[in-house]
Amino acid sequence: RFNMKQEVILVLDFGGQYSELIARRVREEQVYCEILPYDTALEVIKGKNPKGIILTGGPSSVANPDSPKCGMEIFELGVPVLGICYGAQLIAHLFGGQVEKAPQREYGKCMVEWDVNAKLFEGLDDKSVCWMSHTDYIKTLPSGFNNTAHTEKCPVAAFEDSNRGIYAVQFHPEVTHTELGQKVIRNFIFNICKCSGDWTTQNFVD
Repeated sequence: RFNMKQEVILVLDFGGQYSELIARRVREEQVYCEILPYDTALEVIKGKNPKGIILTGGPSSVANPDSPKCGMEIFELGVPVLGICYGAQLIAHLFGGQVEKAPQREYGKCMVEWDVNAKLFEGLDDKSVCWMSHTDYIKTLPSGFNNTAHTEKCPVAAFEDSNRGIYAVQFHPEVTHTELGQKVIRNFIFNICKCSGDWTTQNFVD
């Protein structure tokens, strides 16, 4: 039985290979996490009363009219949202930015330099090795968003609008190849979503 008082982070799955891993990383921080399909009805999402929402990666290109997309209502719930890889490109696309095929595909370990004043990267070193896997890239950001990270080939490796509680990373913080990835996830869960981290798998079993 779902406990309404229990804090929950929702993961909206866009077909990414790491969706389960993202949820596992959240649960490792003792925060309950549930995966839902990207097209889950808004009422269902509201009913879960999430503390935060994560949009996963996926194999599609946002420019494709048939690619999976969520509604803008997700960003109007007053709940922080984190887009990862495809999720980041989707946010840029939905808000009017430009997402295009990258001149060079990035795949594998890359050095990412980020702004340590950005909420996602607070308390971290100013650069770190991250795992990239994308064919498209964000060419221009929508208005109201700040670019918070870049790599040699990727001008926008992360961005945010902290006033609206929207955050995005082009890399994959959930994989072990991203050296400070768990700290990025922790910053989202605790500093941004204000979770308390008092959930355990034993509670779940009970």
